Amino acid sequence: MSANSQRRRPRVLIAGGGIAALEAALALRDLAGGGLDVELCSPRKEFVYRPFAVGEPYGAASIFRYRLDALADRIGVSFRLDGLFAVDLATGVATVRDGEQIPYDYLLVACGARMLWAVPGAVTFWGVSDEGGFGALVRKLRRGVLRDLVFTMPSGNSWGLPLYELALLASSVLAKSGIEDARLTVVTPEDAPLELFGRAVGEQMAGLLDERGIAVVSGVHPVAFEDGCLRIAPGEPIETEAVVSLPRLEGRRLDGLPADAGGFLPVDEHCRVLGAEGVFAAGDVTAFPVKQGGIATQEADAAAEAIAAAAGCELDPAPFDPVLRGVLWTGDEQRYLFGRLTGRHGEVSELSEEPLWSEPQSKVVGRYLTPFLAAMPDAEQRLLAAR
Repeated sequence: MSANSQRRRPRVLIAGGGIAALEAALALRDLAGGGLDVELCSPRKEFVYRPFAVGEPYGAASIFRYRLDALADRIGVSFRLDGLFAVDLATGVATVRDGEQIPYDYLLVACGARMLWAVPGAVTFWGVSDEGGFGALVRKLRRGVLRDLVFTMPSGNSWGLPLYELALLASSVLAKSGIEDARLTVVTPEDAPLELFGRAVGEQMAGLLDERGIAVVSGVHPVAFEDGCLRIAPGEPIETEAVVSLPRLEGRRLDGLPADAGGFLPVDEHCRVLGAEGVFAAGDVTAFPVKQGGIATQEADAAAEAIAAAAGCELDPAPFDPVLRGVLWTGDEQRYLFGRLTGRHGEVSELSEEPLWSEPQSKVVGRYLTPFLAAMPDAEQRLLAAR
């Protein structure tokens, strides 16, 4: 037997089962073929595709759930039902929750962030099936029982798109129900709505919200909802009947890996975890401030290219160069948003009724994951989505 045939394939362990993890698995299979031994490790049995979650309480959409073992099999990687607990950088060994130790050549951490309550007294929208009563608020809106509702998000949550979708969908519900005297308000720490996309989008979003009769209070932070008032800082309390808030995000601290004050992993331009040789990270677990599915896929692509190159594939890995693409649901229609996040490109900011990119027009734009999900036959999607 030749020396080449005896050579062990480099082992890549991907910790996570969300958008970034699946995008990375697909990218590695494309870049390295069968030259890498790739394993997906997640404590959850399902991949929950959350971007459509804003429509579920309104009866406008459903959350898609896919069996991770079936997806891994279709991609051509192995699957382990367990969660990452600790990493020994000196030996290149990862420990999972059941205590088993897994050696790796390259570790890609894509286990997401923890979602926490942010505003005491408010109903939290978790981005999954109705947990916490937001569906009940929507039913009250439809019946005309609830006439004053505030939508808000905590400081540090940089991805506000769902907040505006929830408010716009609520305005659509009120219009279809013939209710004209209800009041909807968005309270945001941002200086302008969706300012992350740039000045032009912020101005257009402000105009769209005004057209729908949605008031905006910007540049303030929600503190607590009590006694019929949302306390904010700075400013006077806002009287309202109910408040719905996006959650606060916190990093998942892992023994053996460096983390910032918020528990997130610091990474370089190729998504290598700083001070942790052989370890990469992608998605909400990283210290990059924007927590969005499309950004997660871009980080996963950068990490996969760097891993493939380090493992001997002939390619020049591209650095992570964040580009924001978003699809905004407004009720009966959708708008497309585009923005650059790096100053060296200058400000590019646009909101349009027409698609602004050539890739499939999905809520999450991923080089590999979007076409992978879109290409599955309906019958196979039903099989993969089976509980």
